[in-house]
Amino acid sequence: MTSLENRISELVRPEIRALGAYHVPDSAGLIKLDAMENPYTWPADLQSEWLEVLRGVPINRYPDPQGQIVQDALREAMGIPAGQGILLGNGSDELIQLLALTVAAPGRKVLSVEPGFVMYRMIALFAGLDYVGVPLAPADFALDLPAVLEALERERPALTYIAYPNNPTGNLFDEGAVCRIIESAPGLVIIDEAYAPFTDHSFLRRLGDWPNLLVLRTVSKMGLAGLRLGYLAGPPAWLHEIDKTRLPYNINVLTQATAAFALRHRAVLDAQTQAIRAERGRLFTALQAIPGVQPYPSDANFILLRLPAGRADVVFAGIKQRGVLVKNLNAAHPSLRDCLRVTVGMAQENDAFLAALAAETA
Repeated sequence: MTSLENRISELVRPEIRALGAYHVPDSAGLIKLDAMENPYTWPADLQSEWLEVLRGVPINRYPDPQGQIVQDALREAMGIPAGQGILLGNGSDELIQLLALTVAAPGRKVLSVEPGFVMYRMIALFAGLDYVGVPLAPADFALDLPAVLEALERERPALTYIAYPNNPTGNLFDEGAVCRIIESAPGLVIIDEAYAPFTDHSFLRRLGDWPNLLVLRTVSKMGLAGLRLGYLAGPPAWLHEIDKTRLPYNINVLTQATAAFALRHRAVLDAQTQAIRAERGRLFTALQAIPGVQPYPSDANFILLRLPAGRADVVFAGIKQRGVLVKNLNAAHPSLRDCLRVTVGMAQENDAFLAALAAETA
């Protein structure tokens, strides 16, 4: 090895060297249905009003370190219970990282279910925490409650993540089972409600019912993915400690101004969400009608679908060749073999995907 390679080998942790960086595929020229984004832009008059707001933003000054104007807007728009605190993050990923840094110590563990959101595992590894994944039921991706409870007792995790609805499967776990997990967990339980706009179920208003419950959310799925704004809600005493691991000024002035503006116009975002929910139902029904395709029910803004054995890679490539980019999960987890995931787009985007899928599976 060269001197450079030797130094890398000596200094970089082996588990980091073994990783691949998070890959974002090039979507230029394609209908983009791979990243769970809201496909709608703002009306022209709203964009003009927003740009006027941005003209007055002092970009020569550091942002409000706590983002109080955004916290106040979130508290009002989302109905965060009185007495519960808010901590802002540069996307929910940063908040997952702050949680890991706050509790990291030799031998401590993070627990979640699998298949699940990959960043729980990756950030645990980054922070030097051990990760424990409990398999979901293979037939329908339901929680295996006895297995989760046994793992909680055996592993004693400092952090337990439950995505509600789950990513990448889209299903909503049984509420009573989630309550049992919260009651049984020895450490913090974080209910990740990234897809809250697309379901009628939430633990947000139950904050305070348990001393170890936090709720994690993002504004990305509301149509604000470009802002990279997440928030963690829960007992102020927990957030006070987690806040100590946050880098100063993590939410920039443009994000703060834009988020506060957008939340004042939440009706526009809610109308877009309702359109996506309606399209989700239409897309699911259409997928059921394609021979050999098994879509799974979803409470999120995407649908997981299973193809005949050995066909996922070929169909994914064929759909892409026809101008539509979806997510290939065939190699992501053994339970996801032969699976693709499609984001719910606008009607014409969904129609293009359906036509491409039908042609590739004929």
